[in-house]
Order: sequence, then structure tokens, then C-alpha cells
Amino acid sequence: MSATANGSLTITLDGSNKSSKLPLIQGTLGPAVADIRKIYNDLGIFTFDPGYGATASCESKITYIDGDEGVLLYRGYPIEQLAEKSTFLEVAYLLLNGELPTTAESKDFEDGVLRHTMLHEQLRTFYNGFRRDAHPMAVMCGVVGALSAFYHDSLDITNPEHRRISAFRLIAKVPTIAAWAHKYNIGQPFMYPQNNLGYAENFLYMFNAVPAEPYHVNPILARAMDLIMILHADHEQNASTSTVRLAGSTGANPFACIAAGIASLWGPSHGGANEAVLHMLGEIGHVKNIPTFLEQVKDKNSKVKLMGFGHRVYKNYDPRAKIMQATCHQVLRELGIKDDPLLDLAIELEKIALNDRYFVDRKLYPNVDFYSGIILKAMGFPLSMFTALFAVARTVGWISQWQEMIEDPEQRIGRPRQIYTGAAKRDYVPLAQRG
Repeated sequence: MSATANGSLTITLDGSNKSSKLPLIQGTLGPAVADIRKIYNDLGIFTFDPGYGATASCESKITYIDGDEGVLLYRGYPIEQLAEKSTFLEVAYLLLNGELPTTAESKDFEDGVLRHTMLHEQLRTFYNGFRRDAHPMAVMCGVVGALSAFYHDSLDITNPEHRRISAFRLIAKVPTIAAWAHKYNIGQPFMYPQNNLGYAENFLYMFNAVPAEPYHVNPILARAMDLIMILHADHEQNASTSTVRLAGSTGANPFACIAAGIASLWGPSHGGANEAVLHMLGEIGHVKNIPTFLEQVKDKNSKVKLMGFGHRVYKNYDPRAKIMQATCHQVLRELGIKDDPLLDLAIELEKIALNDRYFVDRKLYPNVDFYSGIILKAMGFPLSMFTALFAVARTVGWISQWQEMIEDPEQRIGRPRQIYTGAAKRDYVPLAQRG
């Protein structure tokens, strides 16, 4: 279902006889949107919206968020139902194709992904160009971008079959790329993917296994990893997804577009937030220090921030955080971690913050990053891999959004406007006359 016309909005420019009648467009869910494309022609003005917080950049059928109510839907399905009943590859199929797969479609899709998990062997030597201590996200940016140099047979973005193959390749290969980035960093041999393992299992195998001994994937941890991937698979038009769409609007190949998304995700205000939560908990150190820490957070002259709370869109409890909290306890039980100081600190911090009028009034509720960092740490992932794992999960959302954009008949190259505040027109003064 596409957006439909739902009335209009008339804007009159003060001090003139100019007005503009802007169509109101209504999606399936959410508020109506004013179509402002005529406003410059009618009134000679642009609109100003730093950060695009009140501007719809595209029409999409993939993900819906109601931040006030704490709702997240993938293709109409509540995230709670998908987290409980689905798998990551089934969710990947849903995001890409719009519907849940039949039994036959599910098998074909999983087989298609498994057939593409290996990397071109020359990419092994490509890793040697990085320093051993390179951040995994730096490696992922480079290697994902380099895929376009190895897979020339799927770069025609106007060809549906090329787009399908590129989707398979990206979803399948990014976990291998991420796992190898870790292995390269710690000096261990690369582990090749195993086609008899599921998606999350395969990633854990490549990340943890060594050739010297067999490695058996813990099913509880595999399910936790699968769940983390489901919760991070897509999240509407966030910074990295918008980056992928903007890059894709130029006609760039999908590997380049996903590399751009990875670069955007790397920022600490986006994909690096769960890493920042652990840094924050480490700085607090002990439950007894929480009141002092929160007073610093409230001090507007202080630079101390409460990481893992609040969200650009959610003004209610992040639905993913509730799921992640339960998973966190399950993982710690499975690993035999009964008294985890970080978890105890996190729970107490959550309890105090949720009952503090300052944070309640500002609707600063825990988000998904608050618990995901603790889970990943318990599972043995170094801090440097947290954002890389986010990229592994979000790749399916990026490629789904990219594919939708390419198939959108109204798609145009992205070209935001600006308010120019520089110098007015002036004449050049020769160097000898400038004193």
C-alpha cells in the first residue's frame, strides 16, 4: 500500500499575496506528512530542519516506529513477536521481500545465503594491508568496499537479478568479514564458514574456533546472538540507513553503499553507543557512586552523559530493551555468571533513573544499547567488536532499504539545501594590495 492524499495545507507568505497549497499525504500508520516539493516554486523559500527530525526523506514499506508508544514493526509484524518466534534469516527474508517465507522459500533463501558465505581467497591477503591493531570497523569499511573489485558480475543496479545476488552476497559475507577482522586483530588463523551451521552459529564458530581443537557452539548463546541480530536488523531512516540511501541515490554499487553505511554506523552516537555504555559503567565503578554520577549528568555545565538512556525517536521504553534485558539474564545464567558487577550496576542505575523526576520528565528510558553491551561482554566479545556486530545485523536492513530505493519510481539523487551564512558577494583584492 502506497501513501495516499489526505487533504491539503495552505501556507501564506506574510507581506505578500503568495500562497502554496501543499498536499497532505497519509501513510498506513503515523502522522500525515506535508508534501513541500512545491514550496520553493510557489513561495521562493526552502524549509529548515537540521538533522531531518521532522522531515520524511522517502516513502518506505519496511519499518515503522511509534516513538511515543514504544512500537517497532518490521513489515507490520511487532518486534516482540518476531523476537519470540522467528529467526534472523526469516526476518532477513521478510525485510527484503515484504512477506514471511513459505517452507520452500525459507529453505531456498537459507541455502542461497549459505552458498555465498565464503570470501574470495585473494581477500585473505587484502587483510594483510591493515595494521594488526586496526579497529574492526576500519577493516570492515575497507573490505566491504573492496567486494565491488571482486564481484563484477552483480554490479548492474538496474538488473533485478544482480540486485538479488548482491543481497545474498552482502548478508552472507559480512559475518565472515567481521569474524576475520577479529581473528586478524588477535593474530589467530582465519576460520572458514561451515555450511552445516545456522547463521548466528556460523558467526560464533568463525569468531571463536581455532584449528587446533573442535569448537561446539552453545545453542543458548547462538539463540542470543540470533536475537541480537533480529533486534538490530533495521530501524527506519536512522543516520546509517539514510547514508546508504543517499549514497545509493547516486547510482553507486551496493557494496560501496553498505561500506558507507558501516562508516556512518561507526560514530559513538549511533552504533558505538553500546560500547559507550560499558565505558560509562566502568567509570561509575560501584553502585554507591550512582547518585553522584547522576547529579553530574543533571548539571548542565557538566559534560557527563547518561549513555544507553533516551533515543532520538523513542519517547517511551525502547521495546527492544525489554527483550534484551530478559536475554541478558538468560545469557548470564547459562555462562554461570551469578554476580556480575556490571549487570548489578546497570539494573540499579536503571531503577534509580526510572524513578528520578528529572529523567522521567525528559522521557529518558533505557534503550537497546543499555543491555546489549553487557551481553556481548559476557559472551567474550571485545569492546572493539560491538559496533562491528551491529553492522553484521544491520546489513540486511541496509540492503533492503537500498533495494526499495532503487525500485522507487520517484527516487532522485539526494540533494539537501542549506541556509548560507557566509560572506556576501565581494571583489577579489590582489595580494599586493592586502597590506
